[in-house]
Amino acid sequence: MNASLRAAVIAEWRGLPAKKTKPDRWQAPADLLPKLMQQLGLSERLREAEVIEAWKQIVGDFISAHSAPVSLRAGVLFIRVLQPALHYQFEQISKAEILRKLKQRFGAKIIREIRFRVG
Repeated sequence: MNASLRAAVIAEWRGLPAKKTKPDRWQAPADLLPKLMQQLGLSERLREAEVIEAWKQIVGDFISAHSAPVSLRAGVLFIRVLQPALHYQFEQISKAEILRKLKQRFGAKIIREIRFRVG
């Protein structure tokens, strides 16, 4: 005989109130993970990692060899550039094109602006 069935029969025979079963609170991990990441503030860090990994594909070999994304904060992507001359070139000439490609790949809500810094 099943143990839970046996316990139910004995409880009924004794005249005890039936135990209330707890509601099933099980949820799929795929449903919980995005909520958990949002609560912990990790969703932006995950997007930042995606942008850093895709940097070379988006901007090409020359620009990626002389620059590196540092962080993504509140829609602003900070890029470290090795030389002041390249900073000027990226800021004046390439910024609009790079920003367009990033927005096309990741969306305008994730990346709103790019800031280059020498360092």
